[in-house]
Amino acid sequence: MGYKLKVKSKFSSAHALRGYPGECKALHGHNFLVECVVKVKDLDKIGVGFDFRELKNQLDTVIARLDHKNLNETPPFDKINPTSENIAKYICEELQKLLPESVRITSLSVSESEKYTAIYEPDENL
Repeated sequence: MGYKLKVKSKFSSAHALRGYPGECKALHGHNFLVECVVKVKDLDKIGVGFDFRELKNQLDTVIARLDHKNLNETPPFDKINPTSENIAKYICEELQKLLPESVRITSLSVSESEKYTAIYEPDENL
């Protein structure tokens, strides 16, 4: 049992998908939408699981590293393909490092358009 909380944020970046057989192999940009869902077991004395504003601020701290960048030139995407799947995993893992142990990310999604979304769900044993 517990509670799930969700925050949304966004960033703009360019990327080119290495090895992709279509148009996305060329450098192009997206206005990415990021949604993060966290789980908390208990509420504090005023009935809050985790402050939405704090969660959003921490998410924004991570995505600021990607905002208005060419992802192919930005670590770790200078080494790994900057797919939406890899971006979601990266943001999730970096964000989890900033959160208290009592707050666990259950899913983190990255949408590159209204039609296309990648969802990363970390292992429970992170």
